[in-house]
Order: sequence, then C-alpha cells, then structure tokens
Amino acid sequence: MQLPLEVTFRGMEHSDAMEARIRERADKLERFHDHIMSCRVVVEAPHKHHHKGKIYHVSLDVTVPGSELVVNRDPKDNHAHEDAYVAIRDAFDAMERKLEAHANKKRGEVKAHDEEGYARVASLSPDHGFGMLQSFDGRTVYFHRNSVKNGDFAKLKEGDEVRFLEEMGDEGPQAVVVRVIGEEHPEK
Repeated sequence: MQLPLEVTFRGMEHSDAMEARIRERADKLERFHDHIMSCRVVVEAPHKHHHKGKIYHVSLDVTVPGSELVVNRDPKDNHAHEDAYVAIRDAFDAMERKLEAHANKKRGEVKAHDEEGYARVASLSPDHGFGMLQSFDGRTVYFHRNSVKNGDFAKLKEGDEVRFLEEMGDEGPQAVVVRVIGEEHPEK
C-alpha cells in the first residue's frame, strides 16, 4: 500500500484489538490486487436510539490505479453484524471479491457473454443431465441441466424454443444460461 491505512471509529471508543484485526485483513488485500494505493476503513457503532440488536456498520474504500472500490452495505437486517468482528470480516470478504474481479478485468480474464441467442432444443439426455441446442443461425450448442433457469430442465422437451447466453468451453460452445421462451414472462 502506498499510503498508510486509515482506520476510523465512529460512535464508539477506539479498540486496539479491532484495529489490529483490520490491519491484518488490510495487509492481506495485496494478495488480490498488486497495486493498492490506499485503504480507508470506518467502523461505525449503531446509534444509541436503537432498542433492538446493535448492528455495526463497516465501510471500506480502496484506491487502485484508475479506480476506487467501495464496500458500504446497509447492515440493518444482518443480525450477525451485532458482532463488530463479523461485520469487519464480511466487509473485507466483499472487498477481496471486488479486488479480485477488478484485477481479472484489467488482465482481460473476465468471461464476456455475447447477446442472447435463440434456439430450439435439438436433443436431451435427461439421465446424463445435458442436451444440445440448435441455434437459429445453424450452430449446435451444448448445455447442462444447471444452466437452465428456474430448474426447468425436467420440463424441457425437444423442439422447445429457448433464449441462451454462451461461452466457449473446453469442447466448444456451451450455453451458460438457458431460458425457456414464454416461461420468464407468463401472459396474464
């Protein structure tokens, strides 16, 4: 980190133990992105007028070249955040995911989906959990039961029309999302 870590406590006394945990987690952020410029952490105690569980709010602001990544979720319904250490853990876990996604995007490792295609179910192998689509542009595309939205694989029949998103798999094109046409917007 180019700039020193900033830790702020609001509505509560400073805690050396909590700050040590924050510093430990902040040091580990470098594993997810090589060029972190700064990191600011705010731990906020709940307002004193709350009568039910006191839920802590932790926000993180991390600056990397060309971007500022922020984790600032409203914890009002997450009762696990009645423990400040759980709130800190969850905030840093979310920031790690953001940093990893940002680094992957910068390296060009993000899977890009093209526009949705249209197809008919050409064949099904229910016992093996997969099928083949025949796209309207003449291509054959593999799909797995897990790619069919709403668990509708068991309802599919050969000839059903579907929309799909695809990516290149090890064996060729494969549908990563399959939606039965007409099922996602039932007529009233």
